[in-house]
Amino acid sequence: MEFYRAKQYIVYRLHTELDPRIVYHDLEHTLNVYHAAKELCKLENVEEHNTLLLLTAALYHDSGMLIDYENHEEESVKICESILPKFDYSEDDIATIARLIRKTKRMDKADCILENIICDADLDYLGRDYFFIRSTKLHYEWRLMGLHNYNLVDWLKIQVDFLESHKYYTKSARKIGEKTKRRTAKEIRNLYKICPENKS
Repeated sequence: MEFYRAKQYIVYRLHTELDPRIVYHDLEHTLNVYHAAKELCKLENVEEHNTLLLLTAALYHDSGMLIDYENHEEESVKICESILPKFDYSEDDIATIARLIRKTKRMDKADCILENIICDADLDYLGRDYFFIRSTKLHYEWRLMGLHNYNLVDWLKIQVDFLESHKYYTKSARKIGEKTKRRTAKEIRNLYKICPENKS
């Protein structure tokens, strides 16, 4: 398995080919998920081979946006099935990576530690100090892609509801992000109260 060549391949493609309107699901997001997954694998004592499979899934999980924004998970799997054999990934390895990528669409708790880690890594920004930066980029991306055009009040309401309902699946992710996530939700509640659009 030539992990580092597989990594270089997809990082280059995301850097050079991604639609410029994709300002949230960009290379920065992919690398954030990659680093979060790497940290969680270490903390959760995942063995080396499975760690490399998970890190590959993290790197490729949004690569399908190069092809189709709304159905990107399946396009990501197709890219993996086409490209990863060239980097000596086995059929079993690719099947595991495909399962992990598809898990980022469903985001429900699983019995498999790898699936739980990739879900926590994909939403790692919820428990980070840069939440507002990434959230604003997601808001803008959806507008640019013609999906939603929420006003500020509606967007803040969606964000705080999501933060308060979200649950981490791994003990390590809870330890890293839960306190910051709760603080962020409180800050948004306060912002929501003073928004001009929210006043009668």
